[in-house]
Amino acid sequence: MARKSPRSRRKAASAPRIPGRERPRATPGRGRRRGSATRAEARPAGGGHAPRGSRPRAVRAGAKAKPRAAPRPAVTRRAAPARRRFTPPDPARVAAVLDGLDHLYPDARCELDFATPLQLLIATILSAQCTDQRVNMVTPALFAKYPDAAALAAAPLPDLEAIIHSTGFYRNKAKSIHACCSDIMTKHGGEVPRTLEDLTALHGVGRKTANVVLGNAFGIPGLVVDTHVGRLANRLALTREKDAVKVEFALMPIVPRERWTVFSHWLILHGRRVCNARKPLCSTCPIAPHCPRVGVTASQ
Repeated sequence: MARKSPRSRRKAASAPRIPGRERPRATPGRGRRRGSATRAEARPAGGGHAPRGSRPRAVRAGAKAKPRAAPRPAVTRRAAPARRRFTPPDPARVAAVLDGLDHLYPDARCELDFATPLQLLIATILSAQCTDQRVNMVTPALFAKYPDAAALAAAPLPDLEAIIHSTGFYRNKAKSIHACCSDIMTKHGGEVPRTLEDLTALHGVGRKTANVVLGNAFGIPGLVVDTHVGRLANRLALTREKDAVKVEFALMPIVPRERWTVFSHWLILHGRRVCNARKPLCSTCPIAPHCPRVGVTASQ
């Protein structure tokens, strides 16, 4: 008897597949285990997805169901403590601090050497991130070669950079001096302006530099807020602001206007000689009885 070929033993196909036509799906629910809920039964009545944990799980025959873990208790976060409202300092204490600083530094003045308002303006620009002593060593040669705003505006940048190199950031400072003097020549006829608005409109001149020029070259009161002034104003509890401009506006109603310029010199000298940042000399400080020592953790 002849053997049948493997091809002849195959089952006959039910119907030829037509390209592009989807295969018929099985009847929903067929082949599910007994006791398991269908998707339609597990779906909530209102529609949408069932909440987590509400859909029953199929348990294998003979297997023990794992006990559901107890829900974790809700973690309650502590609310951040409310920031205490700043109270202005007592005028009597402020007056005692001013009198103590006046007695301690009777000859306080600007430590930058200058002969004209322009020289003070240029020296203040150079004093950024540099000591006053280093600036005083550089400015004589600078002003001897370029005595006025017109000469500084026409000076080549490499020459300016070579002269002021030791003050640091000499490239940016040379550009600021060149642009500032160009503005003075084109907008003010070569003369340094005498108002805060006109000074701050010059290239490279901020409120600090403008107040230095106004207070020391023109005798117009101005509060100069540098690192020492801002730090000591907070330590003395005169303000709680950190930004230099905000510190300046906070000190204006506290310090008498006629003492604005010299008050800045007092705090700068006191911050350099006595009230340093890490370990102030509180044991020898004459204004220590009137100082709340805000933020002081160690002193001498």
